Amino acid sequence: MASRGKGQVTDFDFLLGDWTVENRRLKQRHVGSDDWDVFPATQRFWKLLGGVMNVDEFNCPARGFSGASIRTLDQASREWSIYWVNSATGVMFPPVHGGFCEGQGVFYGTDQDNGVHVDVRFTWIIQPDGRPLWSQAYSLDVGANWETNWTMDFTRV
Repeated sequence: MASRGKGQVTDFDFLLGDWTVENRRLKQRHVGSDDWDVFPATQRFWKLLGGVMNVDEFNCPARGFSGASIRTLDQASREWSIYWVNSATGVMFPPVHGGFCEGQGVFYGTDQDNGVHVDVRFTWIIQPDGRPLWSQAYSLDVGANWETNWTMDFTRV
């Protein structure tokens, strides 16, 4: 796991506002595929509770779903937790936890992918042109190998 910095209420300020999002999601995971489904979405991001909580709403009419991320900053540990809910299930997924170090945010958790236990990694980076890039990766071998299965490239509206 990457080293984690001490979380600040301003860590996600780069996401404030409205965005268009180019999504790239693997059509098949865990099989070595490089066949990507590319589709558009929009996202709106805002802060609550003085910044210890933030929310985004993700809308993807091209694929018939929407979702929301809820992020909370534990004031004692200075660690972020990120939760995801989508309109297809209405169920909150298990959180990933982490923070930012040297301009990169890395967050880890565990989940199930089609009944298979996976370790999950979310990564946030700011690209040279200032736009955020998010990626999700799964590991089937306790983090020895990671397969990136979804990326989101943001452009400010």
